[in-house]
Amino acid sequence: MHQTGLVDKKVALDLTGEAKRSPDDYRDKNKVVLVGNPNVGKSVIFGLLTGRYVTVSNYPGTTVEITQGPALFDENILVIDTPGINNLIPQSEDERVTRDIILHEEPNLVIQIADTKNLRRALFISGQLAEMKLPFVLVLNMDDEARERGIVIDTKKLSALLNVPVISTVATQRKGIKTLIKNISSGKIPSFDFRYEPMIESAIQQITPLLPKGHVTPKSLSLMWLAGDDFLKTVPANKIKQPTLTQIEDIRRELQNCYIKPVSYIINQNRLEQIDVILQEVLKTETPPPRRSPAVFLGKWTMHPVIGIPFLILVLYLTYFIVGKVGAGICVNFLEEVVFKTYLNPWLTDLIKLIPWPLLHELLVGQYGIITMALTYAIAIVLPIVTFFFIIFGLMEDSGYLPRLAIMVNRLFKLIGLTGKAVLPMVLGLGCDTMATMTTRILDSRRDRI
Repeated sequence: MHQTGLVDKKVALDLTGEAKRSPDDYRDKNKVVLVGNPNVGKSVIFGLLTGRYVTVSNYPGTTVEITQGPALFDENILVIDTPGINNLIPQSEDERVTRDIILHEEPNLVIQIADTKNLRRALFISGQLAEMKLPFVLVLNMDDEARERGIVIDTKKLSALLNVPVISTVATQRKGIKTLIKNISSGKIPSFDFRYEPMIESAIQQITPLLPKGHVTPKSLSLMWLAGDDFLKTVPANKIKQPTLTQIEDIRRELQNCYIKPVSYIINQNRLEQIDVILQEVLKTETPPPRRSPAVFLGKWTMHPVIGIPFLILVLYLTYFIVGKVGAGICVNFLEEVVFKTYLNPWLTDLIKLIPWPLLHELLVGQYGIITMALTYAIAIVLPIVTFFFIIFGLMEDSGYLPRLAIMVNRLFKLIGLTGKAVLPMVLGLGCDTMATMTTRILDSRRDRI
């Protein structure tokens, strides 16, 4: 049985202080990477594993934020939270970053977080991780919501089929987290493998010997290339020569000529057919108990094609009003005009003028002084806007309305070449261009953000 090689030594961490670390501090640590579909609770589990000692930075060459930090239970383990994905064949910058982290960071363990209610979608990623032969643990989160809908997963059988630990959790209630931590040091290489049509298998066998060796299997790299991922073009020339790359591309082109539909579509269909077989063995449906909670009622009607529209308009208006009017208007005017301009700045200016150094006067309270401009802008202008935005954004995200909002307006925004996620930057732009620009980070591709 393959072990991940993670250290089991417990290290007590002081949670009362702050720590600032650079990415260089994490270079020699064992890496645990969290992957999963969007909105499955990855960030919650990341927070439970790492606490407050985290670093947020852009992944090199991208505008995608990566959060990482040492584990609370073992400071020799670095936990990396990746963007939500639906496929390891990248269709967006988020998926490309997650793919690159798995290929280039060489993680000791991958923890896949899945929504128990949508296991089919999660197993699509599980199968790709299994093909890479990376040690991983499958976490079935939101188990309580699945049981409310009558969905029960046989975790023991699923674990036997994949040959990896499968753990049920309810991250918001910390259920199953201790079991997850115990399994972090015992992740196994999965034994599961997808089977493909004979022509695809033949192409894989032709490409595999031509690929450079790495910590993931040549078969998984072959399938990524056949499915249209051009990651090999970024491999250094000393690892794969141009004639070899041309030969691999010829194999892909010949395979595509054998099919009317894209090879990527055929590969995905082969995978989904086998995932459906697994689901038949591990997924059971029971008659769910009647649910009459306000959250269930609102969740149902906010997605209604007719009744959901007034609710959508109300939420968008409140977002615009609270951030653009209350935050950027009332609060900014009060802090800037009353607190700073009328009271604080004149008092500090008189105080600092007692110091007999004109240069220091200009530096602190001059036209572009640290206090009169920098401090005023930071506290009186930026702080209220950012505070109100994150309160509204947090409420929408934690209540589960944010993905519903994106779905409701997705068809409308497709007419202008965007997705439903663009609704927040569009609405906030009517009141505050700073927050509108900041929120473009939630969009999937660089094109959409521009």
